[in-house]
Amino acid sequence: MVGRMELRQVDEVTLEGLLAVAVEDAEPEEVMPPVAGPPGWTALRREAFRSWHRARRPGLAGPLRESTFAIVHEGETVGSARLAARGSREVLETGMWLARSQRGRGIGSAALRILLGEAARAGAQTVVADTTVHNAAALAALRGNGATLAPGEGTADVHAELRPGTPMRGRSVGGRPG
Repeated sequence: MVGRMELRQVDEVTLEGLLAVAVEDAEPEEVMPPVAGPPGWTALRREAFRSWHRARRPGLAGPLRESTFAIVHEGETVGSARLAARGSREVLETGMWLARSQRGRGIGSAALRILLGEAARAGAQTVVADTTVHNAAALAALRGNGATLAPGEGTADVHAELRPGTPMRGRSVGGRPG
């Protein structure tokens, strides 16, 4: 059993905790779009990380039509997940990252179940995700949540489609609605 899990809408408090986890236990390219400059968690990358999440604060109804969440396990922020509208809100795209020390513990799969519940509440009929054939953890989480997997655009890419459902009992999504 994974333990107590929740997703929290990213606000200023959760944003700083999320950034601290990213800096301590992930590489920038694992958790955010590329930023030019020297490698590592530079001041410019830290601010770009904050700006990226702040821009998504209005949620699915906002201009970017995307919402980000902090993944919280047993009261500790361990990563981030997102939902983004693709065309209409009937199809949402998801993605997530976990701190290196939290991987392989079932947290990603549990977070995906909660995210599927959030997608259902937002009216989505389908949730899509893209990964690679080399990301065994993502593939396991997707399969474990009933994804249909197909080859993606590149030779090592995998495209997944999931059907949203209700969240597991005792699981929750906190913060503002998207």
